[in-house]
Amino acid sequence: MHTKQIVVTGVALVLTVLLFHWFSIDLWLEDYFYNPDLKQWILDKDQKIAKLIFYDGIKRIYVFSIILLSAALLIFKNKHIIKTYRQGLMIVLLSCVAVPVVVGGLKGITNTPCPKDITHYNGHILYVDFLDTYLEDFTQTGNQLCFPAAHASGGFALLSLFFLFKTRKNKMLALAAAMTTGWTTGLYKMLIGDHFLSHTIVTMLLAWLIILIIARTIHSKNFFSISHKARAGDTVTLTANK
Repeated sequence: MHTKQIVVTGVALVLTVLLFHWFSIDLWLEDYFYNPDLKQWILDKDQKIAKLIFYDGIKRIYVFSIILLSAALLIFKNKHIIKTYRQGLMIVLLSCVAVPVVVGGLKGITNTPCPKDITHYNGHILYVDFLDTYLEDFTQTGNQLCFPAAHASGGFALLSLFFLFKTRKNKMLALAAAMTTGWTTGLYKMLIGDHFLSHTIVTMLLAWLIILIIARTIHSKNFFSISHKARAGDTVTLTANK
C-alpha cells in the first residue's frame, strides 16, 4: 500500500513542479498580495502580533510536540502502550527531523528567489522558478534561498501523526491539524512576500513523500526483527563473556 502511495505522491510532485513552470499561477496569485502603488505587501513582516501567531508561535508548538513525543517514547513504562504506538512514534520523530532537513537542504541548492526579491515586486532579480535559468549577463551576489518553503515544512512534517493514531477519526483529525499548521505558516509567508504558492505545495507533497518512505521502512517486517536480533546477539555475547 505504501509503495502505491509513494508512486502517486511522487508523480503528483513532478506534475506540480511542471504545472507551475508552464503557467504563471504563482505571479497571478501573488499579485493579489502586493500593492504596486505603495510598493508593499498586504501584510507587513514586521508586525509583531502576526509574526508571533503565524510564525514564531507555530515553530514553538512544533518544537514542543517533538519534545513531548520523545518524552513519551522514553518515559512510558507500560509495555503494551509502547508496543502499540512504538512504530507510530518512530515514524513521527524521524519525519519531524527528516522533512525539515531535506527541505532545508534543497532550499540551499535550488537557487530560487522569493517574491519580494524579483523585479516584478520592486526587487532586483528577474523572476525564475526552479526549472528556469538566470540570464547570462545576470551577476548573482549570493545564492537565492526560497524554494521549497522550509518554514512550512515543520507543520507538514506533522502529517506523520496519521501513522501514530489507530482510529480513522483520530487519523483525520491529525491530518487536519497538520495541514492547518503547515498552511497557516505557508499562507503567512505568501502574504509577506517570502514565498509563492508553488513553494508551499511542493513542500507539502515532498513532506508526505518523505513520511511515506519512512513509514514503509518502519512497517517493513524485518525492521524491528533486525533490532531484536541485534539485542539478542548482544545478550548472548555478554552472557558468554560472564
